[in-house]
Amino acid sequence: MISTELARALRDSGLTWHPGVGDAFCIDRVEVDGEIFILSDMTVEAHEFSTGTVLGFNGTTEWALDSVSLDDALWLPREGQLRDLLRATFRSLEAIDGGFRVSVVFDGKLQSFEAPGAADAYARALITLIDDSLGDPFPDLEDELPTV
Repeated sequence: MISTELARALRDSGLTWHPGVGDAFCIDRVEVDGEIFILSDMTVEAHEFSTGTVLGFNGTTEWALDSVSLDDALWLPREGQLRDLLRATFRSLEAIDGGFRVSVVFDGKLQSFEAPGAADAYARALITLIDDSLGDPFPDLEDELPTV
């Protein structure tokens, strides 16, 4: 699973989360630090309101928590979601001593990113892609990133 530091960096780079079943997230507040939740149709659901998206906790007896704003949630994308977001820039994933290397082609150059985990290597590549493309890594998609 991606580190919370890289998940924050992705969010801060402008990656927007469209919650879906199976997505992992944590509540980005100190008092609930370390707990990871998974969106599902039974336990935690995304509810759309005119004021924004709220993640509702259904029947969780161990938490005195009914819901949390999407702004307080930090998406922890899966490896496959990150790879999908890299799209046609993705070239390879390889195991190396101490971790993984992801290679992408961006701006006509092959670039590689290393991390202890594959998801973190994908995240580093995606952060660079977003940051280097001045906020719009996918100009062919008009104004929105895909829902993953």
